[in-house]
Amino acid sequence: MSFLGKLFGKKEKESLDQGLQKTKEGFLAKITKAIAGKTTIDEEVLDNLEEALVGADVGIETTIKIIERIEKRAKDNKYVGTSELNAILQEEIKGVLVDAPEDSYKSFTAPPGKKPYVILVVGVNGVGKTTTIGKLAYHYKAAGMNVVLGAADTFRAAAVDQLTIWSERVGVPIVKQAMGSDPSAVAYDTVASAVSKNADIVLIDTAGRLHNKIHLMEELSKIKRVIQKIIPDAPHEVMLVLDGSTGQNAVEQARQFTAATEVTALSITKLDGTAKGGVVLAIADQFKIPVKYIGVGEKIEDLILFDKDEFVDSLFKLVD
Repeated sequence: MSFLGKLFGKKEKESLDQGLQKTKEGFLAKITKAIAGKTTIDEEVLDNLEEALVGADVGIETTIKIIERIEKRAKDNKYVGTSELNAILQEEIKGVLVDAPEDSYKSFTAPPGKKPYVILVVGVNGVGKTTTIGKLAYHYKAAGMNVVLGAADTFRAAAVDQLTIWSERVGVPIVKQAMGSDPSAVAYDTVASAVSKNADIVLIDTAGRLHNKIHLMEELSKIKRVIQKIIPDAPHEVMLVLDGSTGQNAVEQARQFTAATEVTALSITKLDGTAKGGVVLAIADQFKIPVKYIGVGEKIEDLILFDKDEFVDSLFKLVD
């Protein structure tokens, strides 16, 4: 386990197991069918494994990569038992998940020497972006961090109102302006306020429109330039929020946002209500961006730190 016990304890594990239930019911049934009673990795086994992975929305490209790796290993050790084949499959699935580069990805704290730690949050409307920011604020505050929110999604009144409600619920300050204000001005004021308050974490919500990628790119670039006037190396993180329940649509959103800006981390929401949880593998593999958080429920604590070992373990374990 790559997290300290207190960061990924029994409660987090139970939430993960329950959250992936819909994904693994179909996935595990197909995996079990694919390898039941088999002592060799033959074409039938590989075809059935491929069907199971695609059915869980792992995606064609990532599925082929996993199947090819298993096929290569089978040439070296063709005769394996069911448990061995299961273990090989888990290892290869873990192999496509990207390891997070920083210790900050393993806790709700800021890395040393980066205060305030500025996180720019991007994503289309409806994916749970603002809710994710609220839940992050809750977890960071619970970890003893001083948090400031910035409502820079100024094109949508509901976004500012929703983030304001979260700030009140969590008990953290928010910086906002009138609807239609310049997003970069809000971002600048947010970072300036965070510095004056000696805050640890800054979470800035941004507009989620994708109909004009050039506009999106220009807007995000402007926000970055403006906040760098205060903190030259900010933002320290650009987090893309994706709705896991949309399956391959989430992959397409990731493709558009990574083309528009440098995304450094992913948060994948709504995994508890979908059988498409395998999309986590597709996104991490195709874009080589670490998944930092996953949403596995509606409660405020149901945004949990992502650990690939725990994720794959839960994927292959039915809840009693």
